[in-house]
This record gives sequence, structure tokens and C-alpha cells, in this order.
Amino acid sequence: MTRNKSSIKIAIVLVLLVLVNYISSKYSERFDLTKDKRYTLSDETVSLVKSIDAPLQIKVYLQGEFPAEFKRIQMETNQFLEELNALNDLVRFRFVDPLSNTKALIEKGIQPSRLTVQEGGKVSEAVIFPWAIINYKDKEENVSLLVNSLAPSQEQQLQSSIENLEYEFASAIHKVIEEKTKKIAILKGNGQPEDIYQYSFLKNLGEYYRLAEFTLDSVEKQPVKTLNGLLQYDLSIITKPTEAFSEKEKFALDQYIMQGGKTLWLLDNVYAELDSLMLTGKSLAFNRELNLTDMLFQYGIRINYNVTKDLYSSTIRLASGNTGNQVQYQDFLWPYYPLIFSDNAHPVTKNIDPVLLKFPSSIDTLRNDLKKTILLSSSPLAKIIGTPSNIALNEIAAEPDKNSFKDANTIFGVLLEGPFSSAYASRIMPFEYVQYKTKGADNKMILISDGDVALNEILRGEPLPLDKDKWTSQQYGNADLLLNSVHFLLDDNGLMNLRSKSVQLQFLDKEKAYEERNYWQLINLLVPLILLFGFGWVFNFLRKKRHS
Repeated sequence: MTRNKSSIKIAIVLVLLVLVNYISSKYSERFDLTKDKRYTLSDETVSLVKSIDAPLQIKVYLQGEFPAEFKRIQMETNQFLEELNALNDLVRFRFVDPLSNTKALIEKGIQPSRLTVQEGGKVSEAVIFPWAIINYKDKEENVSLLVNSLAPSQEQQLQSSIENLEYEFASAIHKVIEEKTKKIAILKGNGQPEDIYQYSFLKNLGEYYRLAEFTLDSVEKQPVKTLNGLLQYDLSIITKPTEAFSEKEKFALDQYIMQGGKTLWLLDNVYAELDSLMLTGKSLAFNRELNLTDMLFQYGIRINYNVTKDLYSSTIRLASGNTGNQVQYQDFLWPYYPLIFSDNAHPVTKNIDPVLLKFPSSIDTLRNDLKKTILLSSSPLAKIIGTPSNIALNEIAAEPDKNSFKDANTIFGVLLEGPFSSAYASRIMPFEYVQYKTKGADNKMILISDGDVALNEILRGEPLPLDKDKWTSQQYGNADLLLNSVHFLLDDNGLMNLRSKSVQLQFLDKEKAYEERNYWQLINLLVPLILLFGFGWVFNFLRKKRHS
């Protein structure tokens, strides 16, 4: 009888185990117990991953030996990709040792990163390839896993990279699985730069959107047709015009905005160019009349006629002497080229390198119903120079008077959001337009008071990457700033919100760990032995007591 009861219990246990295994194979749930919810995917990412309908392969080049703290990004990347795989088993990934084929990686545009390693009180260098490659159908996309190369410390760089992990992967997946549907008009007809100077910027945009030139000066002869043509585009980019806009051109842009068109303005209100300075050593900075002041004023912003000097600046390269028959060059700080370090958490500027501006003008924000977000501003040590004024190269030799640099946080870039009011609401329309609106629905616009922010340099007739200095190879955040700006203006699936994600990592104090290493080594050695001895003594004591 007892044997039958035991058999029944065993059978019940086996049935329960089979049932539990079956249920767990059909249903699963993952719980994120972290305080900052770092493993909780956004709705946008979930929707994107679930839309994948063919195998998506991800190779992550974070296998092998590299610094201990960077194993953290390996672990976080693995955890994130497991979350994607749990959502859709068509997402497959594996970690690969990059040292097995470094040449092929470099040919694909994947560059290694040099890291400073501090271990055992010694400092050394290590090289890693913090990249992933996504393959989907016939498309391939590189994903950078290490961002913000000018972070104040490697710990901050690592934290920024982990914060940006979901955005980088979601953006790359969106790029390979979605067709280009958004259209961008690159406005021409007002003295804009040649395409070779915008090559890097336009190339970056072309990977995500459909681009086309749009000649705005055709509005003079065919105003309604031109405006209707412009309305076919989701975004218009106005890059460094040098000729004034006519009233018809302004009205066409105004109604484009009222009808919901997004705009990115990159404007130089002052003529000041380094090329002119190089010829004579002096140049006159004077006002450039674009005839946009009244229009932008209605939208709540004003670009002033001035240039700004900043003690936090980039450099220019000048001849400093001769050695034999060889000209020697030296890099000098040039205060008219401010470096903008953004410390706000807005998705457009978060986790990007410093942005290089050239002779930027200050921006005033005016009161109206629009929400205004400052994207770019000077350091606390800035100085506004009114125009017209003379600029001379010999200023680099003069010791700056810090007391005169009092124009702290001068504004250079603004985001406007909300319902815009027409600049022609109480004026005579330059041409008849039956769909004329005095006020539009909610819209977005970004304005930067420097047209050179989007222009790449030319070396031996070839355009250079927008984010790299021709002489020093210094890395800037211009490319990321502009791409983020366009993504934000056109974002209809919320991917840009992922850039606002924040995590808080706890890092080991290496100096303290090195100083106390003997103490902790002793603790790690003795404590297990003491616990083992204590457990053995208690076990023997209880055993003797039970059998005595």
C-alpha cells in the first residue's frame, strides 16, 4: 500500500514537471528589476523589431581580450540583443573576435579605438573594435558601440555608450528594414554653396532619406506651381544663402511652414571668411542682407549682425617660420571658431562631440506662443563683436583680456516647436494663394546662426568628412548634430526619444583598489576557509550529538 502511494506521488510530480515545462516553453515573461529600467525596451523599438520579417544577422566585434571595464559594454550589448531575440527569433547575433580579420573590417570603414588601461598601478594602451555589423536581406549597416570620443573620462565614455546602445541599434535596424519615404528639399537659388562643400552632409542624409535640389527662385515666374512643388517635401534645408530672398520666396517658405513643412535654417548673417584673412592678414566683417529678419522675427527669433569670440575655441594652422627650405606650420587657437560643448539632455545634442562653428552670430529669442529650446550656446567666456569690424590674424599673438569676455552662454542654435503664425498675417500677400493660412498646426523648426556648420573641407579636390579637421584630424560633432536635427524634425516613430535614455553605472575606484589590494586578497583567501571550517565543525558536532 505504501509502495502504491509513493508511486502515485512520483507520477504526480512527473506530470507536474512536464506540465510546467510545456507552459514555460509556450509562455515566457522577462522582468527588469533595475532602478533605471535599462533593460526595458521602448515601444518604438518593440514595434520596429516585431516588424522584421526575414533573418536579421548581427555580428558583434567584442570578443577576445580587452580592458575589464569594457567587458561591461560587452555584457550590456549581449543583454540588449537577447531582449531583441526574445521579441523576434529572426534577430540572431553572435560575438566575433575582430583580431582574426582586422584588414576586412578597416576596409568596411570600421576603425579601431585606442584605450588607456590602468591595471596594477601601471598604465598601458589597448586596441579594440567596438562595432557591430547588421545584415538584412541585401543590406548591411555598421553600428558604433563606443560614442563620444571626447568624453572627460573613459567611465563617462562607457556610460554614454551604454545609454546610446538602444538608439544606435534601433536606428541601424530602421535603416536596413524601412524604405526611404521621407523627402528633403535642398534649397537652391540664393547663392548657396556648391554641392562638393555639402557632400559629407548630403551623403549622410541620403542614407536615410530621399534628397532633391529645389530651386526656389522659380517662384518669380510660377509662384503657385513652385509653392505646390515645395509642399511635396517633408523638410527643407536652407544652407548658407548669400543672396537676399525676395518677398515671393519668403511667402512661399512661410506658407510651406504654415502647411506643416519642417525647416532647418543654417544662416550666416555676417560675411567673415578665413580665406580672405589668409590673403592679406586682415579682413572686414560686414553685414550680409538676406531679407529674412522680419520673417524670423514673427516666428520669435532674431539673428543679430555680429560675430562672437570664445576662449573655448578650435585652432587654425599658420606658417610659423622656416627650417632650411621647409616651411614650418603651427596650430594657433582662433577665438572666432568657438567649440560648443552641449550639456543638455535634448536628443539632438546629447552625447555628441563638441560642435565647431565659424564666425557665428548671436541669436535672440522673442516672446510668443512657441516653445524654444536652446541647442547651442557659447561658453561662459565669450565676447560679441559688432559689425562692421576689422578682423586680423595677428590677434592670435595678443593675450586675451578675460575680463572683456562677459557674454556668457550666447545662443547659436534654437529649436522652435508649436503652431507658427504667418509672417504675412497683416500684410499684402506677394501673390494669390487659395490655400493661404494665417496660422499653422503644430510644427518644428531648427535655426543655427552659422552656415559653415554643414560645410566640409576640401583636400586635393576631394571632400573630407564633415566631422574631421583637415589639418589636425580633430573629431567634431557637426555631422551628428545635423543628422540628429533632421531625424528629430522628421521623426514620426519616436526613435529620437531613445537618445534621452539615461543609465547610472557604478565603477570601481582603481586607485583605491590598487592601494587596498593586499587587504582584499587576504579577505578573499581567509573568509572561505573560515566558513568551510565552521561548517565542518557544526556538521560534526550535530552528527555526534545525534548518534550519542
